[in-house]
Amino acid sequence: MRIHNPSFSELLRDPTMLLAFGFGSGLAPKAPGTFGTLVAIPFWWLMKDLSPAWYLGILVVTGLVGCYLCGAAAKKLGVHDHGGIVWDEMVGYWLTMFMAPAGWIWALYGFVLFRLFDIAKPPPIGWADRRVQGGVGIMLDDILAAVYAALILQITVFFVGA
Repeated sequence: MRIHNPSFSELLRDPTMLLAFGFGSGLAPKAPGTFGTLVAIPFWWLMKDLSPAWYLGILVVTGLVGCYLCGAAAKKLGVHDHGGIVWDEMVGYWLTMFMAPAGWIWALYGFVLFRLFDIAKPPPIGWADRRVQGGVGIMLDDILAAVYAALILQITVFFVGA
């Protein structure tokens, strides 16, 4: 079965696909998840000064919306977790950076940690990636990777300081 790779003009005609593909970043021919995570950084920069309650509210909404977006995009493409679907990476990065110190070094550190766990998929991330289907499954492995990354980031903050 051939996997359909949409064009940018197709994404522009379909808001669900445009968001699922991270405003087009998921069309990158190599490492679309990394490019999707990069697109998340400016959004984090805009959110970083929000109160924890507002930030967490945005995480909940974007996570729930992501279950729909990722599931709908996967269905349209006919494949469970098309590499170009990167909304899950965006939400994963934002979760990694929840209550992280502001500053580019922390933004970069969170980026590296999140990508490391998202790519390596240590247990139970790999299990969730293989076993949980649909939009929830697409989102879940990135949420778990973000939890790991956020824990390491916060432990680093505790010992190193911000």
